Amino acid sequence: MNTAPPAGLVLRELLIPDDTTAPEARDFRAMVDVRNRVYREINGHDDESMTSEELLPHYAPSAFELRRVWTAAWNGSIVGRVGLDLPLEEGSTSAMWLIELLREAWGQGIGSASLTMIEREAATQGRHILQSWAAHPAATGEQLDAPTGFGRVPLDHAARFYLAHGYRLEQVERNSALALDGDLTRIRQLLAEAERAAEGYRVVQWTLPTPPAFAEQYAWMKSRMSTDAPSADLEMDEERWDAARIAEHDGRYLRGGQHMLVTAAQHRATGKLCAFNELVIGRNRAEATHQEDTLVLREHRGHRLGLLVKCAGLLAWREHAPMSPRVLTYNAEENRPMLDINEAMGFVPIAYGGAWKKVLPRSA
Repeated sequence: MNTAPPAGLVLRELLIPDDTTAPEARDFRAMVDVRNRVYREINGHDDESMTSEELLPHYAPSAFELRRVWTAAWNGSIVGRVGLDLPLEEGSTSAMWLIELLREAWGQGIGSASLTMIEREAATQGRHILQSWAAHPAATGEQLDAPTGFGRVPLDHAARFYLAHGYRLEQVERNSALALDGDLTRIRQLLAEAERAAEGYRVVQWTLPTPPAFAEQYAWMKSRMSTDAPSADLEMDEERWDAARIAEHDGRYLRGGQHMLVTAAQHRATGKLCAFNELVIGRNRAEATHQEDTLVLREHRGHRLGLLVKCAGLLAWREHAPMSPRVLTYNAEENRPMLDINEAMGFVPIAYGGAWKKVLPRSA
């Protein structure tokens, strides 16, 4: 396959600015703009959009991950972005990447040239397991089944690109939405049911920054996200979280002006946190809410704690962002226990994503 860069293509790595208002932040702002335009083209809405101020802290230097980003300029205009995330866990051999292009730039060889660069950069860093997520809007025609036996994606432009470059579909993720501007009686009823089933537990909540009393326990639960959440045959490094990493995590949201509510279940007998749910919104509190991580520690499953923290969080959220019209969440299609909770609460599927993987020769 010819992967020579097309004429007029310039892939330029961004230097991350300290401030989005600085003259040197122009390219970063352009990257954010094209990111938002790509998501609008894919989704038909702006629920995934972020401002430059919100996104910048998520590119700050970290001891836990190296995040790199390039702009793809074609004939002088920025038409996409390219990203490569390298976990810095000891012994890591994996990398996560993205290529996002405006439709006007499809079919020009820009994606192939970008992927050649990504694979070269990853191999240079000793990474031979490459993984990537892509949105696959519902479409008629030929479908590709996930090897997990749960979910499928259309054989669309993105799927054909991955297959042509030696990637394999590993997992399908469901994006679901719940309206927040209607009657939440059903959520209250489900919370009452969950409270009866979780008699030995109580709900605790906080907004960032995380209170010191909860930092280590929250860190332990965050670390379990990398091992306990369904991941099919994706290669997920076991992450090490402590209070310092929680402080860095909190700072990224706070510096960007985002607002996060954490709802946790605490075991009454031991005082240990054993389940949590995160809700986050950007500076504009009238935009969509995003439900981020949700987890119940394995040893505490069977007490409806997932339902408990999700319902308690949503009911409290009305006080934090009363104008937010809906909440979005993402779950692996094989995660039936969490999907059961979502469906009972009234979440409906609105989109799907695919996780793709390729293993490079170690000599690459």
